[in-house]
Amino acid sequence: MKFKELKLSDTLLEALTYMGFDDATPIQEQAIPAILNKRDLIASAQTGTGKTAAFILPVLNDLLEEKHEHQTKVLIIVPTRELAVQIDQQIQGFSYFTNAESIAIYGGGSGSEWDQQKKALISGTDIIVATPGKLISHLNMGYVKFEQVKYLILDEADRMLDMGFHEDIQKIITYLPKERQTLMFSATMPPKIKQLAKKTLKDPVEITIGLSKPAEGVLQGAYLVYEKQKTPLINSLIADKPEVKSILIFSSTKRKVNDIVKGLRGKAYTVEGISSDLEQKRREEVLRDFRSKHIRVLVATDVLSRGIDIKDIDIVINYDVPGDAEDYVHRVGRTARAASSGLAITMINEDDMYKFHRIEELIGNEVMKLPLPDVFGEGPQWSLKNNSRPSFGKKPYPDKGHSPKNGKQGGKYRRRD
Repeated sequence: MKFKELKLSDTLLEALTYMGFDDATPIQEQAIPAILNKRDLIASAQTGTGKTAAFILPVLNDLLEEKHEHQTKVLIIVPTRELAVQIDQQIQGFSYFTNAESIAIYGGGSGSEWDQQKKALISGTDIIVATPGKLISHLNMGYVKFEQVKYLILDEADRMLDMGFHEDIQKIITYLPKERQTLMFSATMPPKIKQLAKKTLKDPVEITIGLSKPAEGVLQGAYLVYEKQKTPLINSLIADKPEVKSILIFSSTKRKVNDIVKGLRGKAYTVEGISSDLEQKRREEVLRDFRSKHIRVLVATDVLSRGIDIKDIDIVINYDVPGDAEDYVHRVGRTARAASSGLAITMINEDDMYKFHRIEELIGNEVMKLPLPDVFGEGPQWSLKNNSRPSFGKKPYPDKGHSPKNGKQGGKYRRRD
């Protein structure tokens, strides 16, 4: 479907044409009409399917029809500062031909950034994109006015609950008008999301697009390796391929990010690492340099697996098998964005085979196991014998701390702004 068929204003259609967008993605095709019809919405769609535009475009369309006032009309709540910045940037792009103003509210900045956020909240910015904890810090000061909010948008709602923001979300809602339009977007739809939706939404339209499946354009492969083989293997895969200009490597821990960067530095390409240990200004610099291809290899924790829209990533490499199958989907979704194609490679050591087997069960596909180059000798043989768990019938017990019911992986998700 073409955007021009979705009854958006000519102003927005002009902006979309200017940005090179013509065809709507499935989530946009279904969500935009529902939002324009003033319906609450709960939508589940895999990463990289255009969820942000699905809620930003109809909201901007509504704001265009109103007289411009210095009041906050749209509140978007997100789990991480990176996603807040990303959405704010996309809003600025889509609203280039409009008068709508936005600001990202998140922690980790300087005192001057706090003052800037405070000023925007007091004067009333059209669209606020905020992390829960930092927004509550402002709300507690008593100067935030949300009486005119028409839209509450919860993006990456499942991750916010995993990070312990349920009570914060409920508290923020008490500051909002009861008569509003509420939109909830989530990559997955566990019971706790449905419970939150039941409390928060009124007769919502429900949309599900490609739940828990990597995008079709992702070519997936895996290597069975010993831990010491991982970094040399990555170097061998990318060193002599100058045409591969953008590589994103995921590590499961912040400590290992530094080890991987050190192991790859000194080669004929630029490598940087990013995690929550970096100051916000430096993180934004690294992301900007990676987007502009000044950094060829970026090593990151799962903070980048959701919500960060970096185009044209050629290869995603899972240095570690992620602790949760859903995280695998989000990681590999960083490549093959929208209609593009990409390559996702996972390094599997002898301790992670059963974990990866569970991922294959979730995505309904056995990932091809690639042979190691001869120079590396042999890696471990694929086996579930030492990684299997006792089971009743065909359903294995999950590892302690890895239950899909509680959404946590051994304390992996920690609250942060």
